[in-house]
Amino acid sequence: MSNDIEWLSIPEFADRISVRDSRVRDLLRDRALIAVRRGENNALSLPADFIVPGDHAPHIIATLKGTLTLLLDMGLSDDEVIEWLFTPSDELDTTPMEALRQGQRAAVRRAAQTLL
Repeated sequence: MSNDIEWLSIPEFADRISVRDSRVRDLLRDRALIAVRRGENNALSLPADFIVPGDHAPHIIATLKGTLTLLLDMGLSDDEVIEWLFTPSDELDTTPMEALRQGQRAAVRRAAQTLL
């Protein structure tokens, strides 16, 4: 997995989007977000890139949930989903995560479907 990923704990992630930790845990349980265990404490961590600046406040990328659903429904594990999102794609000329951040939802999902 890329070493370039900025990882946030659940409390750090919640703080960045101005919600309670329990809200992030709800999003994880509902599979609107995913996290992986990392670090010395094996704590759940989320990529900071799931968050984008907003007009009023930073927020989770709106198209992330649908993309996660597609990848998870294809049978990928959380670790594999994050690996795919942060691995450069020739088809996208960037990583799928960066393409999502740029609003290229359809292109990312087309690329994901080639994994089948």
